Amino acid sequence: MKIHPNDFLLEEFLLSLSRERLELLDHLTRCATCRRRFQGMLRHRTGPVARKLAEILHWPGTTATYGHAFKGNDPLVQKREHALSGERVEAPALFVELTRMTSPEQRSFLLENSPRFHTWGVFELTIERSLETSLQNPLQGEDLGLLAVRLAESLNSDLYGTDLIEDLKARAWSYVANARRLRSDLRGAEEAFAYAHEAIQRGTKDPLERAALLDLEGSLRRDQQQFDEARRLFRRAITVFLQNDQKHKAGRSMVSLATVHHFAGNLSEAIPLLYQALDFIDPEQEPRLLLCARHNLIDDLAESHRYLEAQTLYRSTRSLYRSFPDAWSQNRRKWVKGKISRGLGQADQAESLFLAARDGFIGEGIPYDTALVSLELATLYAAQGRTADLKRLAGEMVPIFSSLNIHREALAALAYLKQALEAERASVELVSGVAAYLRRAQHDPALRFQEVGE
Repeated sequence: MKIHPNDFLLEEFLLSLSRERLELLDHLTRCATCRRRFQGMLRHRTGPVARKLAEILHWPGTTATYGHAFKGNDPLVQKREHALSGERVEAPALFVELTRMTSPEQRSFLLENSPRFHTWGVFELTIERSLETSLQNPLQGEDLGLLAVRLAESLNSDLYGTDLIEDLKARAWSYVANARRLRSDLRGAEEAFAYAHEAIQRGTKDPLERAALLDLEGSLRRDQQQFDEARRLFRRAITVFLQNDQKHKAGRSMVSLATVHHFAGNLSEAIPLLYQALDFIDPEQEPRLLLCARHNLIDDLAESHRYLEAQTLYRSTRSLYRSFPDAWSQNRRKWVKGKISRGLGQADQAESLFLAARDGFIGEGIPYDTALVSLELATLYAAQGRTADLKRLAGEMVPIFSSLNIHREALAALAYLKQALEAERASVELVSGVAAYLRRAQHDPALRFQEVGE
């Protein structure tokens, strides 16, 4: 096209796109990783338009790479740099071919018998996909991480360097560990982290690689309720990231550290950390991380009864929420908006939002969150003196909590609430106190329950 398109042509193009295509276009404008993948695909397409797009769309990736390790004037280094550039272009197509194999055995056979997959580009991309995939499908993310570990054994150590290979092998093992953590295999995650630490000891001793490992390990310690150790690991990671001018990564670790404070009930420490993290997070790299930080901050502000502040931040985050229409994000949006509405005295809106969130959690098959939102409703009903609705909710919550095999203290708290409701002596303070305890007990089974007023 030799002239600029007029408004009618632009509008016609826009109207021709389906909702799915518009969402894809919106995602590409925000996600550097997918733009780089798209660029790699374009390079393999024929035709002048595809070639021109591949040339002009210079989009960086989201994860640390080792391009700097291959820089220099030495002929061998220049050879490595040239090879790496070509490998990264070819990697997306090779990765697709490799992952089309449906079983790990088929993939292993292809790796062992096809040297064209034995490249740094495929290795690097497979590790990157492992982390991305784990967020939606931890089991598949674990498989990709293990595939990367096997691929490491086939790489040419003379060309790439043994220590660099060990660095990325450590990263692959840490992603395997993270995937196992996400599917609640904490023992398996512990084992994978042990392999990651062994590999990183054989690597370049790059402080950023070690900090990334510590960051992921901190999440495991948090899930194991080892809060002091989790805080120590996250703080070490943040220090290293900031010392190396990696503000975005430091921001990610700050969000994780704030979550530890949240689980421990220390909202006064979580809130400043999240505000600081927002200054560091690069929305271009990880828009979902930005949403996570903003959502957690809104929730902590609401839990701290800073409702106007939470509402202001919620309103400025609405467009970001819309960018993630998945059930997980939207159900939590309704939940936190319900908390704000209740705090601002908008009882009808709060009830509607809590009911919608609870129905969403039932649809997702998340019983604990279903029960916790029911407790939000109970607090609302207690304030309105709706005794019959309170009793009905208590009857619904007991089987939900009982099915979760939760610890004795949590069941005692629920029994205490049920008895108070049946005796029609459940005040707002009592219901709120039990709800606050059960929220914390989800992440701290050792936490003892004390009857409200003790």
